[in-house]
Amino acid sequence: MSRKSAERRQSSNRSRSDRSAKQRRDVPPPSVPAGSVKQGVQWVTVDEDNHDQRIDNFLMARLRGVPKSIVYRIIRKGEVRVNKGRVRPDTRLHTGDQVRVPPVVRKEKPESPKPGSRVQGVVEAAVVFEDEQVLVVNKPSGIAVHGGSGLSFGLIEVLRASRPDSRFLELVHRLDRDTSGLVMVAKKRSALRFLQDELRHKRIRKCYHALVSGDWPDAIGRVEQPLLRYEMPNGERRVRVDAAGKASLTTFCCLSRYQGYSLVEASPVTGRTHQIRVHAAWAGHPIAGDDKYMDDASMKAFRALGGQRLMLHARSLEFRLPGTERSVRLEAAYDEAFDFVLRTLESRKAGQTV
Repeated sequence: MSRKSAERRQSSNRSRSDRSAKQRRDVPPPSVPAGSVKQGVQWVTVDEDNHDQRIDNFLMARLRGVPKSIVYRIIRKGEVRVNKGRVRPDTRLHTGDQVRVPPVVRKEKPESPKPGSRVQGVVEAAVVFEDEQVLVVNKPSGIAVHGGSGLSFGLIEVLRASRPDSRFLELVHRLDRDTSGLVMVAKKRSALRFLQDELRHKRIRKCYHALVSGDWPDAIGRVEQPLLRYEMPNGERRVRVDAAGKASLTTFCCLSRYQGYSLVEASPVTGRTHQIRVHAAWAGHPIAGDDKYMDDASMKAFRALGGQRLMLHARSLEFRLPGTERSVRLEAAYDEAFDFVLRTLESRKAGQTV
């Protein structure tokens, strides 16, 4: 091949290479779907709160908005590393481990309304106990424990807003929105694991006070009926006694009797949804103000009495502080609406008028 031919071929190859490079530069990078954001590589040091946590759960907590399928895919492909080594989904983390979290695309979380200073003040004033691991709140009736189902925020979101420097705040257990009383919130993951394990092993004692319709008989000291959750045609969640349901046990003790009502102490041995409410209704004595399980005539009579809320209150709580042998017993006062109904009934019982 002549020298000129070789030079022409080299020039042609350079031209094609230059055109290819230009074309590659002109190709736009893969677009991020609208409403999503791309997060770069992160290196995270595992702290003591995440000690012994599975890597899949660790990632799902950090990558909120990323589908579970994506989380398991990046683990399977080896994109997630712990101390530079590949891992399995069930790999346990240890304090000080270095976790590589690869680039992911997550849905951009819409800006949600923040709790106002007034509701933050109400919730903070309701804290009845706090140490470095746990706090306990006397939750007001009408406040859900967490947001969702049309609610912008609940108790836990209010606490996080009022305590922006708190790294970890999670509910240990729940109360219905209209039930008032004591709720535990963990301030460390280790405390959350400990207290939830205590709940599973029934080592935490919870007592409720409920004003029920009618004269509660002393013969009913316990209700042990299986409970089944179901949905109404409108999507509302309900529970009923059903042989196909989960085993459930509530103990009851009558504290006071009034004209047409009884104040009882109820202790749920199991922790099913609406357990006390459904067991009381099954016994023929629904909780006053219960718009799900009380009949219309009884509800009308309760409203005429001045009742404005579900008369169920998580009165006392006894538990062991995480990592210690010290037990704590707390008691929560009734709110004004609950107390008003009881005072009204006491006055009628004494033959007086309010």
